[in-house]
Amino acid sequence: MLTENKYIRFDWAVKRMLRDKANFAVLEGLITVLLGEKIIITELLESEGNQNSGDDKFNRVDIKAKNSKGEIIIVEVQLTRQLYYLQRMLYGVSKAITEHIQIGNKYDQVKKVYSINILYFDLGQGSDYLYHGKTIFTGVHTGDQLKVNTKEANEIRMTVPENVFPEYYIIRVNEFNDVATTPIEEWLDYLKNNHIKDNTSTPGLQEARKKLLYMTMSDSDRRAYDAHMDDIMVQNDVLDTAKMEGRAEGRAEGHAEGLEEGRAEGRAEGRAEGLEEGRAAGLEEGRAEGRAEGLEEGVQKKALEVAKNLKSMGLSIQDIQRVTGLSKDEIESL
Repeated sequence: MLTENKYIRFDWAVKRMLRDKANFAVLEGLITVLLGEKIIITELLESEGNQNSGDDKFNRVDIKAKNSKGEIIIVEVQLTRQLYYLQRMLYGVSKAITEHIQIGNKYDQVKKVYSINILYFDLGQGSDYLYHGKTIFTGVHTGDQLKVNTKEANEIRMTVPENVFPEYYIIRVNEFNDVATTPIEEWLDYLKNNHIKDNTSTPGLQEARKKLLYMTMSDSDRRAYDAHMDDIMVQNDVLDTAKMEGRAEGRAEGHAEGLEEGRAEGRAEGRAEGLEEGRAAGLEEGRAEGRAEGLEEGVQKKALEVAKNLKSMGLSIQDIQRVTGLSKDEIESL
């Protein structure tokens, strides 16, 4: 049963509603909370990446805007995993810079870019739900931060590279599990749980409570929104199923590989052990046979000596045979 305080998901609002100048305050509030300064959007900038096309799934940039300082702000909502997402962030920022400077313009026309990325998938390792990246030049030997000369309002002033280079914000929505007590936590609560406090004073969320109500949508927008939500559910189910199947296949393959490796190792160890045992047994048998053959040769040699002595004493061959056990031919050959 739908209730009056059911709010529209932010990804849908970014694509379909927050492009309207009358709704800029919602987006301005989020950016204000992130950057820690009052942000006023003056216009939306169009490019190949943020056209409001029929197939929203393939938009590379959800919203690209310019603020009152002339800076460019990119806000992207990504629902599904992308392996090279950092490279995509860099590409989006680089393209935004080059798209909005004309050939022949001076370098002071290059505008600072903020890239805000709201992700509903696991980007990698990290325990926080909010990450901020900026460029700092640090002395290799001194550890100090570089400051450079720049011209502002016809005056030469010192500034730091981070004021010129792009800044990146990564919001990992699924990692937020806290109770919302701060403005950024209230925004995360809305982004993840679609919940906004009744008494909120957080920038942007006050406006969202009024402008992003499900029940205020037209019938056609509501049907489109419901279809969008169904697509997300199906997509998440497919991804979860693929993950489970992947884990199962991985375990099966790992078990098979482990079994085969174990068998191979067992065969190798068995061969080695068998070879070692065979060598030991053969050595022992050889020693025994050698001892037996040596004993037999010794007895034979002694018998021949005795026979020779008896023969020299004039005993008959028959008598010598009875004493020594030698054959007639052996005795006659002495």
